[in-house]
Amino acid sequence: MSQEQPQRPQTSDETKPLTSKEAAKMKTSQKSGPGVTIGEALEASAMTRAGDKAVDMSDAAAIQAAEMRATKKSETEAGGVAAIAQSAATRNSRALPYMEKTTLSDVVSDAREKLPSDKTVTKEDAEGVIGAEIRNKKDMITTPGGVAATVTAAATLNQNK
Repeated sequence: MSQEQPQRPQTSDETKPLTSKEAAKMKTSQKSGPGVTIGEALEASAMTRAGDKAVDMSDAAAIQAAEMRATKKSETEAGGVAAIAQSAATRNSRALPYMEKTTLSDVVSDAREKLPSDKTVTKEDAEGVIGAEIRNKKDMITTPGGVAATVTAAATLNQNK
């Protein structure tokens, strides 16, 4: 019985993950020297159209992958951005009124302060975050302007420097 290699699903926003306005915001918000960091990319997702979206398990997985890459650790930091995202996603999965749900912006707007260490985003980081996000979505498509999209945009900006 042979099995085919799984194909990486196409993202709906793969060629243009952010609007030009959102990408410009990311570029101007960059405060670290040589390139956009993972923390900056997470914070940039708070400024996109996805910032008002209630955090779900796919967001939490993408944030966890990003945090683990930034810290170079294989576990989630207690009180870190990934732990907060996981808690928010669990809470949001309950039947709550939308206004009581925690948004992506609520979780990642101060990500650099919550990360014990940070690093410049690479293409490999982006691929890892994309994989984490799509593995946790039924449609296997990244969220436009979401965590995977902003990390991908940051990696592209860094690669083009």
